[in-house]
Amino acid sequence: MSTYAHGGDVNAFAAHCGCTHEEVIDLSSNINFITPIVDFSGVSLNAYPSYETLTETLAEHYGVTSEELALFNGGSSAIFALLRFFDNSTCTIYSPAYLEYKKAATLYGKNIALIDRFEAMDAEVEENSLVIFVNPSTPDGHYYATQTLMEKWSAKNCTILIDESFLEFCGGESATRYLQTYDKLYVLKSQTKFYGCAGVRVGIVLSSRENIAALKTKEPLWKISALDSHFLITALADEPFRMNSHTLNAQAKTYLKSLLDNSPLFEKVFESDANFFLVRLASMNAREFQEKLIPSRIMVRDCSNFDFLDERTVRIAVKSVSELNRFEITIDEILLGEENVQ
Repeated sequence: MSTYAHGGDVNAFAAHCGCTHEEVIDLSSNINFITPIVDFSGVSLNAYPSYETLTETLAEHYGVTSEELALFNGGSSAIFALLRFFDNSTCTIYSPAYLEYKKAATLYGKNIALIDRFEAMDAEVEENSLVIFVNPSTPDGHYYATQTLMEKWSAKNCTILIDESFLEFCGGESATRYLQTYDKLYVLKSQTKFYGCAGVRVGIVLSSRENIAALKTKEPLWKISALDSHFLITALADEPFRMNSHTLNAQAKTYLKSLLDNSPLFEKVFESDANFFLVRLASMNAREFQEKLIPSRIMVRDCSNFDFLDERTVRIAVKSVSELNRFEITIDEILLGEENVQ
């Protein structure tokens, strides 16, 4: 598996299976399986996009001012822009973490220090370093209370980047509450995950007015399309979608957790506050498990390329109950096959 490989390459998987991408059940991608219905017929494409309405809508949604928010064409774009913008020589990443952070830190010549979240959360960080913390985390989905961590990082005068891409799935308290008291804090919000829109590229960064103004001087004027903007404005106003998402995701997550807990194929199921579970396989590695899922056209995420994880770890995303039912039938068949071999 390549160093920075991701899940969610449905087209390549479908080609490998000899099927269409519509036939694939993608449990590798931690995107909401529910998507808002948006009508694009009234969107004008013959003028440069204006972001005033989108910025005001997002600012109200996240409880900040428009001057405390910068738009990017996706969360990954924001990550690379920030790592290019920050002048800290050392970058401390609480890992395992989204791999684009390590990729961007490497690209921009940072000295990378990794802290194992499972074993060494109390490890010290270097003074004046850049700290990257994903909350809820990936690939395990754990939500962390950050008060003590913020006190530790700020005492070391660190620049802090907290990625809250999955926060809307768990309802945890946002780090935006520290923006008024610590001027070296940046909070990243990807819109892709909760709004089920990987094809719509909108990510935002929240920080102080001064930080956002400085960041914008390094960025182009137009970064997202009128279609992206219209989609998100509409989605943010769709309260029934939000309520329905929480309800259906909770039901499907409960079902998925139960079938994972009760299957001998899995040695450990990590507790998760997000819309996915990290599991440790009992007697096979991730690649072997993936191969056994191919006849059923089901994808899962091999997590062996995450720091501090090994070849027996897999991430499985929450999807619709009907899709998870097919997954349950498949793992029962795999288990039966394993028993017959023995």
